[in-house]
Amino acid sequence: MTDLSRSLIAPSHLLWSSIEFWLLSFLFILCIAAVWFYCYATYAAVKLFFKPTTIDKTFHPAISILKPICGCDHATYQNLASFCQQDYPEYQIIFGIRDSTDPSLRIVQQLVQDFPEVDIEIVVSDRSTGTNLKVNNLANAVTQAKHNILLLADSDIRVESSYLRHVVQPFKDTSVGVVTCPYRSIAQGWIAKLETLNIATEFQPGVLTSNQLEGMQFAMGSTILIRRHVLEAIGGFYAIADYLADDFQLGYLPAQLSYKVVLSSHIVSHVVTSNTLSDVLHRQTRWMRGIRFSRPWSYMGLIFTYGTVSSCLFLYLTEFSKLGWIVVSLVWTTRFIMAWCVGVKYFADPIAKKLIWLVPLRDILSFLLWCYSFTSNTVEWRGHRFKLIEDGKLISLTSRDSALSVSTFESSNY
Repeated sequence: MTDLSRSLIAPSHLLWSSIEFWLLSFLFILCIAAVWFYCYATYAAVKLFFKPTTIDKTFHPAISILKPICGCDHATYQNLASFCQQDYPEYQIIFGIRDSTDPSLRIVQQLVQDFPEVDIEIVVSDRSTGTNLKVNNLANAVTQAKHNILLLADSDIRVESSYLRHVVQPFKDTSVGVVTCPYRSIAQGWIAKLETLNIATEFQPGVLTSNQLEGMQFAMGSTILIRRHVLEAIGGFYAIADYLADDFQLGYLPAQLSYKVVLSSHIVSHVVTSNTLSDVLHRQTRWMRGIRFSRPWSYMGLIFTYGTVSSCLFLYLTEFSKLGWIVVSLVWTTRFIMAWCVGVKYFADPIAKKLIWLVPLRDILSFLLWCYSFTSNTVEWRGHRFKLIEDGKLISLTSRDSALSVSTFESSNY
């Protein structure tokens, strides 16, 4: 080898060694950060659920429940009926529907017949306040609300009869403006189960960690209990009518006005009915891009929670060294402990209990979706496309605005 060849190879070798060193260092930091996240999420779960909620049976302010409805599936009746079976002295349910030909209208009319003792109102109106037609339904429904405490919950949520008594308890503190609930999943079929496995073992641990670190700064569509004057203070539903993540805004905006947002320890059920891979990919992409625009820095920070992926890369780049195996063992052990503690022990999620061994695979899929979410600023729903702009606002990319509907965006996966 000539001196010239050596002079060219040596710098290249040094450059690669330097890159490899910094890459390994970065992956090691990601692994340690993931271990910290898994441990802290476990601590946050213990902190929230260790002390059971005390129910004051004398505290039961009247509540108006707003249910935006669009379309139906085999579980819609059971989901909505669970809200009609509340062990609560005074509450009202208002169903907001955009189109009189919507098949969900027949289900709601059946509920009126089956539960004559419940104060049920049906509002059918196509009056629009913005791009998000789910919010339009809410804005139309709230006009019939009789009470000063409002409860919003997505149509795919199912609750127990003690639900209202539990979630209203934080309102004994007059500084609390919003209460939201964690949720577990009910799903049928492998595709739906694999999709929802991350709710109890990845998404909800993230929510618990955020709640413990900084307090709740957002809400989830599974339950949003909000005082009427707080809703009015943020500008009503008109203020969020053009946002994809409307539930996020209903927690974020009150928090900016110094109202407390409380994460209840009462867990509700989220019924997942999708069975096709296409539905899953569209929903997951829509959800993740919505979070990316709503909480950009927090979303970027998710890179520190994908310990399964970073530990595998670290093991590979260290050529399956002893250190590499130690790091993998530490990361995976804490990952499974957190998944079991949060998903199985505290959330009692049947999917997490049965499929906990698939958590590493679900982590890899989540990481790939996280990467993919950065490739575009558009989302799709039922063949219609929308562009996301600052703070998660929606712009229609189709000319048939009157036909657009985002009223069933799954904003509960935050």
